[in-house]
Amino acid sequence: MYTVSDGEIRERFPHRWSACSTSVIESMPFYHVHPGSRCLTIGTAGCNFRCSYCSNAHIAKEDPELQQAKMFNIPPDELVAMAKRMNCRSIVFNVNEPAVSIPSLIELSREAEKAGIMTGCLTNGYMTEESADILASIFSFFNISLKGLSDSFNKNFIGISSSKPVLRNIKRLAKDRYIEITTPVIQGENDNELNNMAEFIAGINPSIPWHVFRLLPEDEMKDEDYPDINFIDNALTEARKKLPYIYFHNFVGSDWVNTICPACGDVVIERFSLGCGGDKLKTDHTIEGCCKSCGSEIHLLSRNLK
Repeated sequence: MYTVSDGEIRERFPHRWSACSTSVIESMPFYHVHPGSRCLTIGTAGCNFRCSYCSNAHIAKEDPELQQAKMFNIPPDELVAMAKRMNCRSIVFNVNEPAVSIPSLIELSREAEKAGIMTGCLTNGYMTEESADILASIFSFFNISLKGLSDSFNKNFIGISSSKPVLRNIKRLAKDRYIEITTPVIQGENDNELNNMAEFIAGINPSIPWHVFRLLPEDEMKDEDYPDINFIDNALTEARKKLPYIYFHNFVGSDWVNTICPACGDVVIERFSLGCGGDKLKTDHTIEGCCKSCGSEIHLLSRNLK
C-alpha cells in the first residue's frame, strides 16, 4: 500500500475505497458511541496481519493492485458531503487496517472536522508508537481488536510474534481517545485467556466496553466448528466481575447485548442482536447519559467526548 518515491514514503492508491455505505453505529460494533446514530463506513485494501480466520480475506490478503478496478475513487470532500447528505453523525473506517492508508485518512479527517463530523475506526492496534500517535490525531474513537495474548496464539493464528505492541497501543490510545475492544473467540485456542484479557482492560479503565465475539471462522479455518455459546458465556463469569460493560455477541438473539447500569443493575440501553454485525439499537433509556433509575453516569462517548 506504500512505495518510496524521491526518498519519501508515499501512498500507492490514495482516495481509493473498497467499500462505502451507511450503517448504524452498533453494527461496527460501537455500543457506547452516540447510540442509534448512522455512520458512513469505508475501507481500503491490505493488512499487516495474516489472520487464518479472516472474514475479509478477499480484501485484506489479496494484492491491493489487483483490487483497484473494483474500488471507488472518491476524494475526501465528496466522502464528507456524502456523509452529510445521508445524515451520518460519523465516518467509520471498518473493513481493513487503517494504518495501511494513513495519508488518505489524514486528508479525510481534516475535511470531516471542518464539517463537524467525527471519525472512528476499527484497528488491530499493531503499529509503531509514531503511527499510533498519528491515528490518534485522525480518529476520535477506536474499536481495537485484542485477538490473543500468548506468543504461540499470535504466531499460529495471526502471523505476528507478540501481542506486546497491541497492548502498548491500547494503553496509549485510551489516554486521550475513546476506545472499545473486541476479542474474537476461537474455542480451545484463546478462550483460556479471557480472564487475563479482562484484567488487562480493567487495569486501564474498567469502564471500557469489551465485545467478545463468537468467531465464525472463514478463510483457512472455514471448516472449523463454531464456538459453543454456553461454553463462552460460562468462561466470562469471572471477567464480568471485573468489567461492567461486557458484550457477548456476533450471533442472532444474544442475551448479552444490553447495557446494564453498574450501580443499580437496571437495563439502560436495549439492543437487537441480529448476528454478523447486524446489531441495532432498540431503546436508549438513559437521560443525558445517565441511568434514569438511579442517576449514575453511564460511560458513553456522547457524554464524555463531544
